[in-house]
Amino acid sequence: MPALLLASSSPYRRELLERLQLPFTWQSPSIDESRQKDEPGIELVKRLAEEKARALSNQHLDHLIIGSDQVAILGNGEILGKPYNLETATKQLRAASDSSVTFLTGLALLNTSTGNCQVDCVPFTVHFRPLSDTQILRYLQREQPFDCAGSFKSEGLGISLFRSTDGEDATSLIGLPLIRLVDMLLNEGVEIP
Repeated sequence: MPALLLASSSPYRRELLERLQLPFTWQSPSIDESRQKDEPGIELVKRLAEEKARALSNQHLDHLIIGSDQVAILGNGEILGKPYNLETATKQLRAASDSSVTFLTGLALLNTSTGNCQVDCVPFTVHFRPLSDTQILRYLQREQPFDCAGSFKSEGLGISLFRSTDGEDATSLIGLPLIRLVDMLLNEGVEIP
């Protein structure tokens, strides 16, 4: 099996990838993650996932490189990124309150030996409970999810904000859709389990 490299600095993605019990290394790619003018969310995350994988390809020959990117989209089509601060996180959760948010997770697997690159987008929708300002503030102070698109951590206390979820792969909500990744790895001849 070629060496496996995760093109990400995200500790959440590393924790997810460890579930597959495959040896891997990780490295943070350096790319411009800006959205292009009028770029739909699906195209944005697919492009960025592939760019992250390709950014490390010259340094890592004979590797399978995993790239991933995620955005959250409100029902009105507004794209939410990482909030980075309390004020933006509060606004994001107010907008999500008693509404639905669809998370789009782009995934790319690049084989640097063959040049083959598989790219996909895995959606997952979260239906939020009605949230008061007090609940939002209490949640944000406890978990501080300022590095998470949509301002919550579903693998933590953030699950308490949800009424329900819809999607084929709950790991996509955390940022790395493992079910789709296993499909891609199998296409490259990697045996799992």
